[in-house]
Amino acid sequence: MISDLYSGGILDAAATIPAARRLAEPDATAKKISRVCGSEIEVDLTLKDGVVAEFGMTARACALGQAAASIVARNIAGASVDELYRLRDQMLAMLKDGGPPPTGVRWRDLALLETIRDYPQRHTSTMLVFEAICDCLDQLGNKKAVATT
Repeated sequence: MISDLYSGGILDAAATIPAARRLAEPDATAKKISRVCGSEIEVDLTLKDGVVAEFGMTARACALGQAAASIVARNIAGASVDELYRLRDQMLAMLKDGGPPPTGVRWRDLALLETIRDYPQRHTSTMLVFEAICDCLDQLGNKKAVATT
């Protein structure tokens, strides 16, 4: 049922998205847009010693894209490059292959998005923030091959 997509947890996460903030001098910037719904997320990223030092983002997205972006924005500081690629892969596997949601203190709230797996047309907007972050990492020379949404 479509109302499952907009559970209290997802709406709460979307509603608590941090205020739009862009970095003055990011190491990398990437924008991702869903052709399905028009959702758009742009991220700025600064790394220091292989971990996220600063993160900026603007999100003009549906509730699902905002929920994912909100959870990521609140937890990304201190995440390593490998952790972020792994996170993107875990989210994609959760949505497309029925894999388990990410775990651990930092990412456990992403389990709220597990209900989206039954709505493939919603996967792209949910994955925007993860794809944008990994695009930034790729720009910084941290290439990692992966399937895209």
